Amino acid sequence: MHPKRQTSVDIRGRKGGEKIVVLTAYTAPVARLLDPHVDLLLVGDSLGMVVYGMPDTLGVTLDMMIAHSRAVVNASSQAMVLVDMPFGSYQESPEQAFRSCARVMAETGAGAVKLEGGVEMAPAIRFLAERGIPVMGHVGLTPQHVNVFGGFRAQGREPEAKERILKNALAIQEAGAFAVVLESMPETLGRDITHRLAIPTIGIGASPACDGQVLVVDDMLGLTENPPAFVKQFAHVGKQIEQAASAYAKEVKSGTFPTTKHCLAGPTPLQAPRKKC
Repeated sequence: MHPKRQTSVDIRGRKGGEKIVVLTAYTAPVARLLDPHVDLLLVGDSLGMVVYGMPDTLGVTLDMMIAHSRAVVNASSQAMVLVDMPFGSYQESPEQAFRSCARVMAETGAGAVKLEGGVEMAPAIRFLAERGIPVMGHVGLTPQHVNVFGGFRAQGREPEAKERILKNALAIQEAGAFAVVLESMPETLGRDITHRLAIPTIGIGASPACDGQVLVVDDMLGLTENPPAFVKQFAHVGKQIEQAASAYAKEVKSGTFPTTKHCLAGPTPLQAPRKKC
């Protein structure tokens, strides 16, 4: 019997309680491995950079997000699957946001969506929540605003910026979001927002005081060459892959792989036909 899959109601109920564990996942094999250990599997638009080698997340399409999200949903059973809405799929209007998000929910089976932005996205978040689509917000460093920020830079260092991020988080809560990601901001700001909000905060380079934490799985596993400073690498899988690839290449070139035990067993080969005189 499969365990009950987490829902947005379950996640919201964890405010101030047991910490919420979130990791990104983009493929079925990784989702299957992570599922027993996390509360949320985030199919992040970071897949543009991690999977497709893009310089940022702006080139990710709705079709790409749906394909990867469907794989993650199919391979998991207990974690709630949360889908990042890609750039350009929701900012135009609440109606556009609903069309895009409804398609994601219907075609993937995901449990919720995530939108970047604050006060300006509150009408869309309210529109979605009132129509049955659970929404997680995202403030601070919002990667889809990379060109406005002048790069992937921490936000909220100046008093005006801190106040703006706090207002964004409060607006998202008021609009009906069930949780909010706080990314790359001063620890004191992340702590303050967490204490002020009645919904859970999920930190990434924010504060230990957040109600949960999220990391990009490739960063956490040591597959990324230069991860952000806030990342802790819990493994160094990249080195292991390099070593395995090197050993494989040597054995293929030397002829020591494959051996007969790696070949398909079958009937005795047919006797070669006799040559005619």
